[in-house]
Amino acid sequence: MTRFGYTLMTEQSDPRELVRYAVAAENAGFDFEVSSDHYSPWLTEQGHAPFAWTVLGAVAQVTSRVELATFVTCPTMRYHPAVVAQSAATLQILAEGRFILGLGSGENLNEHVVGEGWPSVDVRQDMLEEAVTIIRELHTGQLVTWEGSYFRVDSARIWDVPDSGVPIGVAVSGEKSIARFAPLSDHFISTEPDPELVAGWRAAKGGTTDESRVIGQIPICWGPDKQKAISKAHEQFRWFAGGWAVNADLPTPAGFAGATQFVREEDVAESIACGPDLDEIAESARAFVDAGYTDIALIQVGNEGQDAFLADAAEPLLEKLRAL
Repeated sequence: MTRFGYTLMTEQSDPRELVRYAVAAENAGFDFEVSSDHYSPWLTEQGHAPFAWTVLGAVAQVTSRVELATFVTCPTMRYHPAVVAQSAATLQILAEGRFILGLGSGENLNEHVVGEGWPSVDVRQDMLEEAVTIIRELHTGQLVTWEGSYFRVDSARIWDVPDSGVPIGVAVSGEKSIARFAPLSDHFISTEPDPELVAGWRAAKGGTTDESRVIGQIPICWGPDKQKAISKAHEQFRWFAGGWAVNADLPTPAGFAGATQFVREEDVAESIACGPDLDEIAESARAFVDAGYTDIALIQVGNEGQDAFLADAAEPLLEKLRAL
């Protein structure tokens, strides 16, 4: 059966609210929770960007059942992979084995802040491959020295290594990235309901679906007034229409504002299920279910109304989603 998760959207809520939502989402019956890992919101209207690892550490202490994951962390520029390896190991211990480390090649929006520029996509993929390899090595608990094309590690050891290890998921986008990352990662991450991509991943992992999970994410905007929900989704999430090629390369919220100035409310309504109709919202996940995703995380757009969504809509929505 497909598992359904809740997204701790760091771009739209402050850290205390996120921790509160995490508890409410577990109580509502979500199977897992993922956190974005951003230095900046996509748009200034979202207005937040707390440190994801601190939030997840707190969430690990106030929840007991849900799995947790980063969706996703870039371990190549803003963070050195040795730091990500230590962070993930510590969080796995705090979460008592409930954590999955989701990794990706990042966005300019978050990574440019350290002043190292923004590499081409091929270089970013090379950096990610090397970073994942380093993280794997450090999670053995052994002393690691590494001299690579992009990173150096000098006599590093993680002293607190979880007995269960840290499963790794990697965001992939096509055949080349599948071939590169399937041997290095446990799980597949994407935001595209592409059955060919899923089939390619499964083939690369030997055809099994039991151990290697296929994790996706979709935005929704539940609310009692459909037009207000559409307006909220347009205000907060119109950047979503840009697609990954645009979203990965723009450097600032001002850039996203300019790039999305001609995106209309009706355009957003076509791509994000909005309003009170839970059947319509559940149906928006069908493409992911049919594509073979084992895990689908929902993003409830906007901070305002989040409590009402978790209290009033989440449980009946989960019933409808699981009926798919």
